[in-house]
Amino acid sequence: MENLLTYENVSYFYQTKNDEIFALNNVNFDVEKESFVSLVGPSGCGKTTILSLTAGLLKASSGKIILDGEDRIDTNKIGYMFQKDYLFEWRTVWKNITLGIEIQKPKNKEEKLAFAEELLKKYDLYGFKNKKPRALSGGMRQRVALIRTLALEPKLLLLDEPFSALDFQTRLSVCDDVYEIIKSEKKTAILVTHDISEAISMSDKIIVLSARPATVKDTIKLNLQGETPLKKREDPTFASLFDNIWRQLSNEKQAKTN
Repeated sequence: MENLLTYENVSYFYQTKNDEIFALNNVNFDVEKESFVSLVGPSGCGKTTILSLTAGLLKASSGKIILDGEDRIDTNKIGYMFQKDYLFEWRTVWKNITLGIEIQKPKNKEEKLAFAEELLKKYDLYGFKNKKPRALSGGMRQRVALIRTLALEPKLLLLDEPFSALDFQTRLSVCDDVYEIIKSEKKTAILVTHDISEAISMSDKIIVLSARPATVKDTIKLNLQGETPLKKREDPTFASLFDNIWRQLSNEKQAKTN
């Protein structure tokens, strides 16, 4: 399949008051169109730095980041979903979802508004269109946040631990919801998560990063049985995949402390 995103020998360092910190060291990976890729690695290894570079919020110190065939970041092609939903409590669900359209004022504004309304109907939120976010459950708020991102029709979605604030049972349900929406809309997604089970159940590919300065330690392609992330957890290979990734991350943590 054709790649939407390619990292070629990407390194990144930044200055502190007393030192120069290397965050990434010659990172190489591909993200195929319409695939779901997860980044896992030890805490502080640079996962969110990769998302920030991909979003154009930071600039690589060296190497190339190729997005949709171009050696530059077009921020209009990127949608970013954060740990918190960042819904404005004083705006309705509809006003939250259309905030990006309101700010960007695209020439095809009416088409984008119609698309946003279609998404609300498609994913069972139309009845809450004129409600305030406080009327929504945690899972529904995350769906609204995702639809707000999708309304601008980005080519690549960046998900920075979007389920971390949810309780375990809700988290499982929302993972299924988000996965279904992303696959249904044929979007490409990169997920940063500390949850190995979450990464395995949602991904077509997992990129395992080393401790800082991060480099790609392993790339694991997945083809688990099951139509949803929850069902994929029942796949017979799930436990061995978890054990493999857990051991790699544990070894990195141990090496860092020695």
